[in-house]
Amino acid sequence: MKYFIGADLGTSALKLVLTDSNRNIISSTTKAYDVSYPHPGWSEQNPSDWWEAFADGIDELTRGFDKSLISAIGVAGQMHGLVILDKDDNVIRPAILWNDNRTGRETEYLNTQIGKKKLTELTANIAFAGFTAPKLLWLINNEKDNFDKISKIMLPKDYINYRLTGVHSTDYSDASGTLMLDVKNKRWSEDMLKICGVKPEQMPKLFESYDPVGTLLPEIADKLGLCASTVVAAGAGDNAGAAIGTGTTGDGRCNISLGTSGTIFISSSNFSVDENNALHSFCHADGAYHLLGCILSAASCNKWFCDEILNTENYSLEQEKITDEMLANTDVFFLPYLMGERSPINDTDATGLFIGLRPNTKRQDMLLAVLEGVAFAIRDNIEVARKAGINIKSSTVCGGGAKSMLWLKILANVLNITLEIPQKETGPDYGSALLAMAASGNEGIQNNTGIKIKATIDPDNQLCKLYDEKYKRFQNIYPAVKELYKKIKR
Repeated sequence: MKYFIGADLGTSALKLVLTDSNRNIISSTTKAYDVSYPHPGWSEQNPSDWWEAFADGIDELTRGFDKSLISAIGVAGQMHGLVILDKDDNVIRPAILWNDNRTGRETEYLNTQIGKKKLTELTANIAFAGFTAPKLLWLINNEKDNFDKISKIMLPKDYINYRLTGVHSTDYSDASGTLMLDVKNKRWSEDMLKICGVKPEQMPKLFESYDPVGTLLPEIADKLGLCASTVVAAGAGDNAGAAIGTGTTGDGRCNISLGTSGTIFISSSNFSVDENNALHSFCHADGAYHLLGCILSAASCNKWFCDEILNTENYSLEQEKITDEMLANTDVFFLPYLMGERSPINDTDATGLFIGLRPNTKRQDMLLAVLEGVAFAIRDNIEVARKAGINIKSSTVCGGGAKSMLWLKILANVLNITLEIPQKETGPDYGSALLAMAASGNEGIQNNTGIKIKATIDPDNQLCKLYDEKYKRFQNIYPAVKELYKKIKR
């Protein structure tokens, strides 16, 4: 029997799983860390916090197991974050995260001066504030001294792999979100590197997600109590990793994640580009491609409302107060743009917004509006896919928000599709364990479409009609306040 470690370097915590050769999860642990918000709309983390969480987590995860049987490690992680190292491989500044919105000016420059058409030709995508390329331009404009110190550029999960192996690497799925990868041809775009003032040698080496990038450095093996021969996989961006874990591979399969952010992930055997650039065209961890829609705030909206507004951490108790009769039957709406928004509106100025409040509005009305608002924002992305001719009839679901049966019922009826809940906790950590299996020469992602489903949630025709009507009303809100966001911005 061999063991495999999978990790998910999330925004608020690192999740680790230990699997056996039969793909069973036999141990798991979670290590939390902080996010820093030094200015409104900014979001940063210290990469050393990730490494400390990883090292501590490995010790907890493997306690009581024969560590000599651990064959490989795979790491999936939050995408787009900018990690920069100097010539001595020291971190220059805190990582700028995926949900950081400081790059509005740089994003506008790329989309208007370079042009969306040119960006699409070079990278298959347009600029979004969370992407890595605008962050580099921001450094040039605001922290030139730090920019001039850059020797290596990498993404968050790649920093863990570097600490493990000493190799500066990334995989195609994560690199797709930098806006510096020629996605179709799987190579760094020399033109985009020039636009960002970056030299090719500053970029990490590219791998498929299931490729081995190296083995553990001897001193790291000693620190972790693992064998130096332990293989480290290139890993994946978190969404691609989750898709591997849920069997969302091949052509036309779908996975929806209700994590800190919300995503719709559509796997494809062939490269394609959404003509309006509302969905991202990225490489997949299975070696092919996928379309991705991302809303920046999903489960984080529920956490914010319960923690900060209702002053409770008992989320399930709050949701128990929402009755079936209330679904689609209130006049309260919520725009879930707490961190600005990416797909499909691409607006860094957008903020969260309640509308429809009256003297008889109760806390459960507002909580329901939060859950519905996130579902409506996900539908915005589903509608883009439908207009492109992609017929989505069902989807697996994962992420912390997927533990709420009420939220899944709302989502199934807002989208009018069947939702499938996997039997196993199949997030990016589990998917990265499968990538580790593949990197070590064992069967990992192959034949992984037979994920066992423990429950399905089917849409109800009558409730779908009610939600269709409410969604049409929801669609009027953002266009009406779009210009207002600019006027009230400080």
